[in-house]
Amino acid sequence: MLTSRTMNATGKRLLLAATALTLAASISGCGTSKLTTGSISRQSGMAVDQMSSSELRSAGTSIGKAYAKDPSDKSTAMRYSSLLQMNGKTEQSLAVMRKLAIAYPTDREVLAAYGKSLAGAGELQPALDAVRRAQTPEYPDWKLLSAEAAILDQLGQSGEARNLYRRSLDLKPNEPSVLSNLGMSYVLEGDLKTAETYMRSASEKPGADSRVRQNLALVVGLQGRFEEAEKIASSELSREQAQANVAYLRSMLAQQNAWNQLKDGDKKQSGTN
Repeated sequence: MLTSRTMNATGKRLLLAATALTLAASISGCGTSKLTTGSISRQSGMAVDQMSSSELRSAGTSIGKAYAKDPSDKSTAMRYSSLLQMNGKTEQSLAVMRKLAIAYPTDREVLAAYGKSLAGAGELQPALDAVRRAQTPEYPDWKLLSAEAAILDQLGQSGEARNLYRRSLDLKPNEPSVLSNLGMSYVLEGDLKTAETYMRSASEKPGADSRVRQNLALVVGLQGRFEEAEKIASSELSREQAQANVAYLRSMLAQQNAWNQLKDGDKKQSGTN
């Protein structure tokens, strides 16, 4: 269990393994990205993070048909890409956004969404380039600053990332999504106590959504406080889903501990040779 700052690589492994707990309706349900958000269906008004796995699949099929009829329709393509991302189809999601970016090469909204899809697919440097192209220096967008910071965090540039988070907060004070992303920056470094401070602050702000509270549950669980994490998660998910998430987190942390024990054993053995 991580209780203090550890190697950045370890923090990344934990985060990559555990972020499936946030935004997802179940462990095996769908892929996620902390850069992806928004409502999918104009008719239902339901946000992605409020959908079950079956609802996500159904919405993906429905909007996929609309997209097939008119791939150049910006709104439909962006909703379809977001659904594909949430359903774990990152490469297909990226293909949709890449095609849209060709059709709308100067559209800030499209470039920003394209950058997020690239990041979701692990193409971090192209993602950074796309998000920066979408930004207008004389009229900076706080969402783009936060998105750029999240990508920089994944590239290991935490100092620059946190400066951008704070610039984003200057433009949008007390914005819970930015505070939550800033907390995630400290998760990547293994500084879970500082991360929790930002996560709690984010969750208490007006406008905090399910993703913010699930991130708080994540960082509490990473510190081994599983009952508390389950209680936080249960306010957003069903009891069964929250229990499944915590069980997954326990398993993931147990594997991390086993890996650390193996490394310690190797060090001791090499020291005696």
